[in-house]
Amino acid sequence: MAETILLEVARFLPERDTEPSYQTFEVPLRGDWMILDALNYIKDQLDGSLGFRWSCRMGICGSCGMMVNGVPKLTCETLLSTFAPGPVRIGPLEHFPVIKDLVIEMEGFLGKLQKVQPWVVRKDDFKPQREFIQTPAQLEAFKQYTLCINCMLCYAACPVFGLDPEFTGPAAIALAERYNLDSRDQGAEGRTDVLSQHDGIWDCTVIGECSQVCPKHVDPSLAIQQYKLTATKEWFKSWLLPWGNK
Repeated sequence: MAETILLEVARFLPERDTEPSYQTFEVPLRGDWMILDALNYIKDQLDGSLGFRWSCRMGICGSCGMMVNGVPKLTCETLLSTFAPGPVRIGPLEHFPVIKDLVIEMEGFLGKLQKVQPWVVRKDDFKPQREFIQTPAQLEAFKQYTLCINCMLCYAACPVFGLDPEFTGPAAIALAERYNLDSRDQGAEGRTDVLSQHDGIWDCTVIGECSQVCPKHVDPSLAIQQYKLTATKEWFKSWLLPWGNK
């Protein structure tokens, strides 16, 4: 194995640049290093002005998502040695505005999350004396969607979001479905009203790239198709059983 490898890293400063460029760095090629370790080496040893996000280094926080040779990856879980002999091109997640270098703007994504109310909604004033009890089967219905860490890799892989930034997108819809399937929740009707609009579930063309790149093996594409089925059933019920909605 070679002792070093080249990283081509995106650089962008809005007040100075009109578009991103790539700067090449030579870093040690160590068998136990992740891409994030190489970026921290650049930051600490070669160029302290490089901007990127990271926090836990354990694949939990989701903050270190970037494009690695054109594929959305969590850089804390992506071995540098798998790209030898290099070079390795590192860029910010696609389809998002760039604040600086590898740092993207997250406000749009956070707004989409807020819109689908990813929390347990209760319509009644009932205050239980103990926690709501769920069976293993009730938990299993939504468990996979609880694994989402909001890393936004699925948005970078989604061609629909790339064409239409207003699309609610895979992670937000999957989290909406997570609470719709939760036996404690009473907010499904409101979420369905929101996600049945033009920028919701019907924008999805079922390419499935979102599910392919998810580092936690969540299946947002399945959630969207489940949501479409539920919304279709509710539409037919509203026409066939109009008195049921009074």
